[in-house]
Amino acid sequence: MTWLEEKRRELESYLPPLTRRPDFDAFWESTLAQARAVPLRPERIPRDYPSPHVQVYDISYNGFDETRIHGWLILPVFLKQERYPCLIHYHGFTGDRGYPDQYMQWITLGMAVLAVDCREQGGATGNQAAYSSSGMVTNVVTKGILNRDEYYYRAVYMDCVKALDFAEGCLEVDPERLVIEGGSQGGALGMAVCALDARPRLGILNVPSNSNLEERVLGRHGSFASVSDYLRRHPDQVDRAFETLSYFDTMNLADRIRCPILASVGLCDPVCPAKCYFASYNRITSPKEIALYPFNEHDGAGAFHMERELRFVRDSGILGDRKG
Repeated sequence: MTWLEEKRRELESYLPPLTRRPDFDAFWESTLAQARAVPLRPERIPRDYPSPHVQVYDISYNGFDETRIHGWLILPVFLKQERYPCLIHYHGFTGDRGYPDQYMQWITLGMAVLAVDCREQGGATGNQAAYSSSGMVTNVVTKGILNRDEYYYRAVYMDCVKALDFAEGCLEVDPERLVIEGGSQGGALGMAVCALDARPRLGILNVPSNSNLEERVLGRHGSFASVSDYLRRHPDQVDRAFETLSYFDTMNLADRIRCPILASVGLCDPVCPAKCYFASYNRITSPKEIALYPFNEHDGAGAFHMERELRFVRDSGILGDRKG
């Protein structure tokens, strides 16, 4: 057995106890119902883009609480199809929807792309959520940390689910061919969406965050070091904070996923450790595969792995025969 095979076997045996509370399913059913009750009010404005081969729209829609979520819709009009498969992209922590040129590899594959902001991070999207106490130390990961109904990622997970609603409402998008994609925080959001919604056909999740969250906090890994900082100030709130986080830990959601998954981890990643993600990956029961990059950190193997993603989508058959 090679070193890498031995490491894979070790990671694939990692199953820390779930932290799911008894009302976990009821909480998410109620949350999804609350999100569905908010009217989407989608808008799209054509943008003058230099290439005649794509059509770019500046889009927005109502998220979980009528916060306007901003993004891009990019269409591969050079193919002249009536409907396209659509890749929905969620960005990494503190990022934003980016620029249209960042998605051209998916456009050349024949896919529409919907790229959306996370609220109150690096993009144009604000946050209308109300918090009974500020609770924020260092970054937004601690916002609402003492109340599952107010916790920051509750709204973000639902904003991301509603991106599927936006895509489904676009006449150019085939609602039967939606692909979820993201890295780091975006990989976590992809995990949550694939678990909470039956519409995704594929999930592509790179170096995902939000898994095995107690371990992330204890190890001060990545953005969840802010929770460690918060609990250093408020040591009497450890149990309460961990209870809140349990509702948003992807290892507690993973067994709900039904679509095929392609994931990746870097074995030298100090931000989202591979072991933490395997606490979720090992509980996915749908078809799945994971790329282990032994000397990569949080870069996700960059362009090398991108080609694997493109092949994964091509080989899935989701691109169809391109007859429109």
